[in-house]
Parts: sequence; C-alpha cells; structure tokens
Amino acid sequence: MIALAVTLALWFAGWIVLGRVKRCGCGQSIQFVRAGLLSIIIPARNEEQNLPTLLRSLVAQSIRPREIIVVDDASTDRTAEVAREHGARVINSQPLPDGWRGKTWACHQGAQSATGDLLLFLDADTWFEADGLRRVLEEFQAAGGGVLSVAPHHAVRSFHEQFSAFFNLVMLAGTGAFTLRGDSLAPRGLLGQFMLIERAAYQRVGGHEAVKGRILENFWLAEQLRAAGVPLRCRGGQEVFSFRMYPQSWREVVDGWTKGFASGAGQTPLPILLLVVAWMFGLMTAPLGLAFGGQSLLWLAAYGLGAGQVAWLLRRVGTFHWSTALLYPAPLVFYFVVFARSVSRARNQQTVAWKGRQVHAD
Repeated sequence: MIALAVTLALWFAGWIVLGRVKRCGCGQSIQFVRAGLLSIIIPARNEEQNLPTLLRSLVAQSIRPREIIVVDDASTDRTAEVAREHGARVINSQPLPDGWRGKTWACHQGAQSATGDLLLFLDADTWFEADGLRRVLEEFQAAGGGVLSVAPHHAVRSFHEQFSAFFNLVMLAGTGAFTLRGDSLAPRGLLGQFMLIERAAYQRVGGHEAVKGRILENFWLAEQLRAAGVPLRCRGGQEVFSFRMYPQSWREVVDGWTKGFASGAGQTPLPILLLVVAWMFGLMTAPLGLAFGGQSLLWLAAYGLGAGQVAWLLRRVGTFHWSTALLYPAPLVFYFVVFARSVSRARNQQTVAWKGRQVHAD
C-alpha cells in the first residue's frame, strides 16, 4: 500500500508542472495592435517541403503583416525559389561565422533586415490555423507586450511521430510556464518555434548574437530577457498554431531530439526538473507494480490514472492517438533512451548530422 500511495503522490506531480496549458485567444480588441508593425522572420535550411504550408497559412490570415522574410540558410534544395513563389522576401544567408549556429545566424540576419517594430520568429515546419495570427496578436496585446512564445500544436500523422509524446510534454514543462501557478510564475524558457518580441526588447539584450552558439537558443535568450526585466508569456497553440516535428523517419526523430534535449534539461529550473523526474518515475511504477507487485486491481487502477492523465495532457499538446496514452510506457521508455543518448553525446562532444551539417549535441 505504501508503494501505491507513493505512486499516486508522484502522479500528482504531473498536474503541478503541466496543469495549466493556457491557450491563445483572450477576446481582446486588436485596435491598438497594427499588423503593419509586424515583421515575420523564418530561418530556413532545406525547407522546400515545409515552407508552402506556412506561407499559404499566412496569406490566408484575416490580417497581414508588414513583411515576411525568409532567410535561406545555404539550402541545397529549392527553398529560396519556393519562398519567392509564395510572396516572401528572401535573404541569402552569408557564410556561417565561427561560433554561430545556423539558426541563430539566420535569425540575426533576418532581424537586421526587418523594418517592423514587432519581430515574429517562426520555424519553417509550422503554420497558423484560421485567424491564428490575429489571436496571438491579441494575446500579445493583453499581456502588455514584451515577449510571447507559443507552443505549436503537434499534428501527429504517422506511427513513429507518436513516440515524440513525452518530448512534447517535457518541452512545455521545462519552460516553467504551464504549472498550476499559471502566469504568476515567470517562464524560465521560451518555445523555440515561435517568438513574438518587441524590437526594442530584442535589441536591449543583444538579440540572437547573445546566444549565437546555442542550439536551444530559446532557453538562453529567455534568461537574457528575464534578467533585463522584459515580460515573458508562453501559451499553448491549440486551434491557433501548429507544426509537424520530425515527420520523415525514425532516424529524424532520434537525431532531432538528441541534438539539444540534454541542454534543455540543464536549463530547466531544479524544482521543475525534480517534479518532472518524479512524475515519470511514478508513471513507470504503475506498470511495474501491475506486473510484479500483487494487488492487481489496485495497480490496474493506478495504471488507469496514469494513462488518463497522459491522455488529457497529450490532447493539449497535439493530435496523438488514444492508444499512445493507453500504452504510454512505450513512448516513455523511448524518451529515456533518446535522452540518455543526448546526454552521452553532449558529454563526449559528439556530433549529430542535421540538415546537412554536423552539429554538436548541446
């Protein structure tokens, strides 16, 4: 009975760290936020397959930005041509300087070229849902400006993508923005796929140049912004902003999460990190207790609570199949294996092949 009680206590840790995934869309008037002030910056390397979805979604929005800039990061495909065909202004990236990562260098060049007072950095594998841009600008206005980061809702369409389940959950938990305390606890990180920021705040902290060598630049930039007193807000992107992450293959899933996830754990506030670890430990004890612990009905009930909780949380981060929650130990073990790989490679300064470059696991 003690083991069951401990399992239930650890299960509750999941609600503490992810109990309030607040969405965009506060219903405020947009009359004081003019889209003409907005520059959208999209760093893109070999993104000819993804860019059309994002750019078409921007054309379909009820409001239009001042400009859409695609920074072509030495692509070897038709990224630049596709961007121009869809009405974006294309900047050809200069050669990557020593000490920079490809994405931070591309974002830096895009920001230098942009003319708007608001800068919106987007990953190329994302897209807006109907009227999503208006809703995020409303949310930004309601928050009083500063920085708004939105977690894209994961459009899961293939079997191997189901195994990103716990990476999505931990990515959100690691920001510290979705706890039961809500906005009363300032985020410790931002979501890397979407950052809307006032140009003045961006320049005040040195922009992407201040985090030029980081893979998870969103966490490190959040630290700079928080130290400068810039207000930070994070929101969930359900029905507003979506993406597909690593849709091509198992190899892409493994290498994509390997390249930076250990660093993300290192940037997670210690109380949040301990709660996440405790929660995952509790999720694993339920199936182990069911298999080896006796009192099968009680352990089955504990397993059901864990599966129900995972299902509830996954609905807020993506379109995961119900069976992913029911069989949650499989994606959870996958998470442990890939995370261990990320830690090992970061510790040994090993590289991972990513978009035609060898990058050090951060």
